[in-house]
Amino acid sequence: MTGTDRAWARRGRTWAREEWGPLYGTVHARLRARGWAAIPMTLTAVCLTAALQYVQNQPWGFGFVQHIGSVQAELPLGQALLRTPLSLFVPALDLPVWGALAQILLVSGIAELALGRRRTLVVAYVCTLAGTLYARLGVALGPDGPLGLPASDARVVDTGPSAAVVGLAVYVCWRHRARCTGGLVVVLMAAECVLAPNLAGKEHLAAVVAALTLCALTALRHRPPAPTCAAG
Repeated sequence: MTGTDRAWARRGRTWAREEWGPLYGTVHARLRARGWAAIPMTLTAVCLTAALQYVQNQPWGFGFVQHIGSVQAELPLGQALLRTPLSLFVPALDLPVWGALAQILLVSGIAELALGRRRTLVVAYVCTLAGTLYARLGVALGPDGPLGLPASDARVVDTGPSAAVVGLAVYVCWRHRARCTGGLVVVLMAAECVLAPNLAGKEHLAAVVAALTLCALTALRHRPPAPTCAAG
């Protein structure tokens, strides 16, 4: 290895420590201390998603799962909101379930370790809800504008757990200063929306916007108060 190669290797290691060091340290310490018991919510989500996938692939179970956890823009708002929490665990029918399970285990597991169960649940639900509400807005706007959707998308089932996964990835990266990784997730979701301008891609982008909004609100909440001048 030449001197130049060693210098680049050192720079790469330094960048990796700065980018992922804080997040890795938090996740590793908590996972080492408690093992799998540190992520009970994530393990429950994985098992529930696998169970719903099995049930909806049975002739007797498809209608049941769709009735309790399938969200479309054409549904009345109240009914859609009632189904939204369970929709986080209903995987898309046209994608392999192992991909959804791997995403939930990895991203939600890291989030639960890095953020705690309560904040992970809040971020996941807000980002999923953002996608659900955007679908209704997009259909109302129509297909002519960049934010609009064709009327046929009102009957398309929402993205399931993927919007929550995207939002959690962005929020965790921001919270633990993995800014380049978080930026890459945002760029990839924007590229998906451009290359495949369908409901799923735009719901993912809505989840990103929701996550960034939560980041901004958290930053404002924890901003130190401005210094005041003492009266002379």
